[in-house]
Amino acid sequence: MTAIKDKIMRRIRARGRGKWVCTARDFLDLGSRAAVDQALSRLAKAGDLRRVGRGLYDLPRSSAVLNRAAPVDVDKVLAALTRRDSVRIMPDGIAAANQLGLTNAVPAKASYLTDGATRDVKIGNRTIRLKHAGPAVMAWAGRPAAPVAQALRWLGPDAVKDDRVVATLRRSLPDCIKMDLARNSASLPGWAVPLAHSLADSGTPAMS
Repeated sequence: MTAIKDKIMRRIRARGRGKWVCTARDFLDLGSRAAVDQALSRLAKAGDLRRVGRGLYDLPRSSAVLNRAAPVDVDKVLAALTRRDSVRIMPDGIAAANQLGLTNAVPAKASYLTDGATRDVKIGNRTIRLKHAGPAVMAWAGRPAAPVAQALRWLGPDAVKDDRVVATLRRSLPDCIKMDLARNSASLPGWAVPLAHSLADSGTPAMS
């Protein structure tokens, strides 16, 4: 058991404090599932690791501002869930629209789309909502333009008539994201397809 615990800690320390959220699945090459689970549990009880959620652990960095361990990085929690549960996860429409400056609306609960089951995940004193989405929506998972696609779905058809929305996307999106949106426009609602191609056409002209 001590050997497994030491190997687990070496692997986590090599990633750096606050850099990685891990699960038992990340250490199954070191021993049986039962042995790894027991080692992680003992490390958490001893204070060597922090349990940030059910079956989720990290080695937190210290926050000088808070004078305590810094909150866990939610993106790293999502990456751990993706590895452990073999699912894809991406922000839902309202969160994406907010991040892109297309709305001031803020979701009451952090919410994400997944091709896995709908469920709530407790992370410290926060709750993350994972909502099941169909293949057409999840086809965007991992693509650079995924946040734009989800924001447009949430905004609805009126988005293409809103000069502020169009101007914001035209101004703020990098050319590579505009092109990614256009190349994969078959996975967008029909009303959003012309906008996707219009944004791509508005990209920076190639230098002659």
